[in-house]
Amino acid sequence: MTDTVEKKSNLKMEGEGSREGSRRFQEAQQAFVETGDVEGKAKEAARAIEGAEAEELEEARKASAKGHSAA
Repeated sequence: MTDTVEKKSNLKMEGEGSREGSRRFQEAQQAFVETGDVEGKAKEAARAIEGAEAEELEEARKASAKGHSAA
């Protein structure tokens, strides 16, 4: 027997993409650029791709390029 989990959301179905979800994402990105530590995050990312996480990150990048999750 398969149980179905109902997810509740205030976003309505919009077909292939969600305009509301896209708008929220863009607003969050803009807010981060204006108030976040962009340079610090860039340095953190550079350390990650050059450090111990490099192999795992590369595998995730390749999987996502194929439309798959690396998990």
